[in-house]
Amino acid sequence: MTGPTPPPKRARPRLGVFKFASCDGCQLTLLDCEDELLGIAHELEIAHFLEASSDVAPGPYDLSLVEGSVSTPEHVERIRRIRAESRCLVTIGACATAGGVQALRNYADVTQYMATVYARPDYIETLATSTPISAHVPVDFELRGCPIDRTQLLEVITAFLVGRKPGIPNHSVCFSCKQRGNVCVLVAHGTPCLGPVTHAGCGALCPTYGRGCYGCFGPAGTTNLPAVIPVLQRDGMDEEDIARFLHTFNVTAFTAVEAEDRP
Repeated sequence: MTGPTPPPKRARPRLGVFKFASCDGCQLTLLDCEDELLGIAHELEIAHFLEASSDVAPGPYDLSLVEGSVSTPEHVERIRRIRAESRCLVTIGACATAGGVQALRNYADVTQYMATVYARPDYIETLATSTPISAHVPVDFELRGCPIDRTQLLEVITAFLVGRKPGIPNHSVCFSCKQRGNVCVLVAHGTPCLGPVTHAGCGALCPTYGRGCYGCFGPAGTTNLPAVIPVLQRDGMDEEDIARFLHTFNVTAFTAVEAEDRP
């Protein structure tokens, strides 16, 4: 006599991690999860993650994490293929969500850059712009940061596994500063700081050590650049200084906010 038939083994959702034009820092954040990564590997089948293993499996994927911006013609075709193979696509990091530092080329002559950097620029295939993934395919969620925060990444993956919306705060770095009991470096010390208009996620790392926020996580949910710019000017920054301050990790994102705030 045999016992009851055991229930079928539950198939684990399949995870794909992909890189475009970037420094790999956001993918490394996933590897830096260390102990938590074991739990992720238990709940997800890591089918494609070249940063971790050359043993990759083809799609489809239940969850795809995409790092990096679209900067070449090949990128355009590849991100379309990845989107078609992905049930849920999440972009991770400033490059994937806002074009990254490399989007500075969007406001310059890319052919001149190529001639300056490469001995044989005729061998280089590139686009004139560096653009976020969302400019080319639909994106289900964007996780900000340069690099992303490991706690927020784990929250996004956990939310996917249980079928809910990620609980990522949309407030500014100033909230994090207050939570840590920091003295405001902008008001008290006249240190240039983008904390009032920058998305939280870093735990106010720079202001905690007496430095102004550089805007690594892009614009917060609600920003008031017209109110912040006069404060920066009061502390000695001219228009060129402010433009350079805003146009770093999230060039296109802060540029879009400037356009919205312009009368």
